[in-house]
Amino acid sequence: MVVDPQAPELTLGDFRSLAMATNTCLLLHDAETKRILWANPAASELLGWSVTELRPLTASDMSSSAQQYDRVLGRAWLQVAAETGVNRIEWHYRTRDGRVIPTEAVAVRVELDQGPALLVHFRDIEREQAIERQLRLTTSYVESLAQHTSTIAVMLDPDGVVRFATDTALAALGAPAEREPGRIEELARITVGGTTDSPVGWVEAAAAAVPVTHVQLDVTRPGGERAWLEGTLEAVQGGDEQDGFLMILHDVSDRVHGQLRRQRELHQENYLARYNAMGDMAMAIAHELGQPLAAAYNFLAGAAARARAAGAPAATPQEDPVAYGIASATTQIERARAIVNALRSFVGHLEQIEREEDLNEIVDECLHFVQLRAADAGVEVRLDLAPAPVHVRCERVLTGQVLLNLCFNAVDALAGVPPAQRRLTITTRDEGGSGLLTVDDAGPGLTRDPFEESFTSKEHGSGIGLALSYRIVTRQHGTIWAERSPDGGSRFAVRLPRTAPPR
Repeated sequence: MVVDPQAPELTLGDFRSLAMATNTCLLLHDAETKRILWANPAASELLGWSVTELRPLTASDMSSSAQQYDRVLGRAWLQVAAETGVNRIEWHYRTRDGRVIPTEAVAVRVELDQGPALLVHFRDIEREQAIERQLRLTTSYVESLAQHTSTIAVMLDPDGVVRFATDTALAALGAPAEREPGRIEELARITVGGTTDSPVGWVEAAAAAVPVTHVQLDVTRPGGERAWLEGTLEAVQGGDEQDGFLMILHDVSDRVHGQLRRQRELHQENYLARYNAMGDMAMAIAHELGQPLAAAYNFLAGAAARARAAGAPAATPQEDPVAYGIASATTQIERARAIVNALRSFVGHLEQIEREEDLNEIVDECLHFVQLRAADAGVEVRLDLAPAPVHVRCERVLTGQVLLNLCFNAVDALAGVPPAQRRLTITTRDEGGSGLLTVDDAGPGLTRDPFEESFTSKEHGSGIGLALSYRIVTRQHGTIWAERSPDGGSRFAVRLPRTAPPR
């Protein structure tokens, strides 16, 4: 401490004036007998006794009757101050009218001309204790509110860091209760103004809360569960403290899931409408194609028969390309006729079909066409067929078309990956009560379920191939789905009812 040499020295009278003027209560005790020697006006006023009345009083006369304020204890804490120089205690004094006043008392040893004394200065802390009790009660209320209320409430600082959240809010946001939640942007995708199509950052959301704005949070919880919270974001003025924001939300996941489900239903209705229209066209085309296909087949078959009658050997592309082309065209027309006939029967009672087919044989029939398409794209085709026949109840040609659709889609998906990764695997399995057919590719993988939203993600695709495949499989009491392949890429799977092997 720097002492100003020009400052006048205080006299004994000056110190007496200071002691008499201070609001702090002062009691002077004899260090040996503990008798009261003197009290300042503040102490006399608080306790209700004059200095003359205070001098003969003992601790039991002016202290609470509670056991912890017994005279023996009072003398003991004064004795510690006499021995060590200072001692502090919370002491409850009793006033002349019987009111008990909690105080924080400090006893200090002082050396007077007539000998050592103890100067006790104390202050009324009743108001402070009342405030402390109220704070504890308020804290208890807040903790109870945070733990038991269903309200989703979040307090954020100006930087968007979560400073307080109810337990319900932590659960709704998927934030672990054992650590700080962190920034709201790390927990949810924020939109403002009632739209779910324009995500914004925290800075934009906070700027819109003048003083309040509508917000929606898109939350992806641990485990991949998606939820939507909706409510208000309001700026809160903190006075001298830093301002913050209050977010009050409620869970609208059921409503949003319903809206998304309705959108998917509309997508599927649109595709089904297109499917029905194309089905009508297919039936008309199948009807009209039947006669010219039959005629073309007869012409080619006749030419081939005359060649065989003339003793011509079976043609190869090198020996007689024309004869080889006629034989190949005949084979393709036979397949076209089978497809047309299958399409005609498709509108009939396909649900009641009782034919038993082997999935391995269906794969074998389609393999030639799959390999032709795959060779053009540089795709390797692998087979992982069940060692024994997999007998299922299905329509052979249409189920083959489903396999072709899935394989052709896989080949298209592989066009965008490095050549070394272009492989396609066809698998059949017997799984107890059903037969399983899967088509796996090592392409970029699925970003969504094509059977949930729309049947295609191709830029120029109509989705009719998957829509027809879905219709064919489900009408045969089977299931078809898409998922991510264990090795990356995509997997499309078909499950058909199993039948007992033919005897």
